[in-house]
Amino acid sequence: MTESQGTYEQPYPSSPASPAHAEWPPPPPYRPGPQPEPGKKRRRGPVALLAAVAIVAAAVGGGTAYTVQELTGKDATTAVGAPAVPTAKRGDVAAIAAAVSPSVVEINATLAGGSSTGAGVIISSDGEIVTNNHVVSGASSVKVRTSDGKSYTAEVLGTDASKDLALIKLRGAKGLKAAALGDSDAVRVGDPVVAIGSPEGLTGTVTSGIVSALNRDVTVSTDENQGQGQGGDDQWPFRFGGREFNGDTGSSTTTYKAIQTDASLNPGNSGGALFDASGRVIGINSAMYSSGSQASSSAEAGSIGLGFAIPVNTVKSDLAALRSGGTS
Repeated sequence: MTESQGTYEQPYPSSPASPAHAEWPPPPPYRPGPQPEPGKKRRRGPVALLAAVAIVAAAVGGGTAYTVQELTGKDATTAVGAPAVPTAKRGDVAAIAAAVSPSVVEINATLAGGSSTGAGVIISSDGEIVTNNHVVSGASSVKVRTSDGKSYTAEVLGTDASKDLALIKLRGAKGLKAAALGDSDAVRVGDPVVAIGSPEGLTGTVTSGIVSALNRDVTVSTDENQGQGQGGDDQWPFRFGGREFNGDTGSSTTTYKAIQTDASLNPGNSGGALFDASGRVIGINSAMYSSGSQASSSAEAGSIGLGFAIPVNTVKSDLAALRSGGTS
């Protein structure tokens, strides 16, 4: 057998000592990295796992906003609250109403020319409440009634007429149930919704429907005398598509992108919450189309399934300014 034949007969050595294959270099020696001290590895793994589990558990629990703020340093209002209803009850109107009704209040404001009745949404356990600017604009006093029948006096912390939003604070309140704020950018046409408010002073009235359109340019009045009054006059005047509805909007107006819903809204729903199927707030109800004229009775001026809500992401972005006492 020649030398070249020996090379092809056995391309790999049968033993490390085979002299015929001395040209094949041995594999580089294995050099393990720095080893932890005895016992360290066994302790570090579970600790890291537990930390990860703690973060995940916090992110799906009731303290979502606080946890996200602590971990990222961002404002808590950017977080999406935990669902108010369990997954198995998602979309169940009765379950949603039972879970979120304690977070909606009735607001009665005393104005120079009369009174204004609307609703509001509790966003903190110590009594911060979001409502429409036109519900409390020009009010000399504000009274609030919670779902359990308790009455409070409230002060106006800040208003933003350009977004038709206001933030009020109850005096002496504690332990209230705050609503979970959702993400209005995730809302789709056809999504089921639930609206809760106080139409005609009927506290805690629940209606349901769907999101029928998005990004509607709705123009509402910012005049103090165009607040939502009781009775048949001046009920949510607004403008859409170049036409005015429910009365004259006046000379001072603001326009915002609204969520349109066919959930029944009536005078008194203004400032109340529009909830998604999980019981999270996706909008603040602020205007409705009425088939009745400005002078019609409230019975004739009821909802025909065209209501509009300010997206909750607009509310979130405005909270810091409202808390600081803004009056824009």
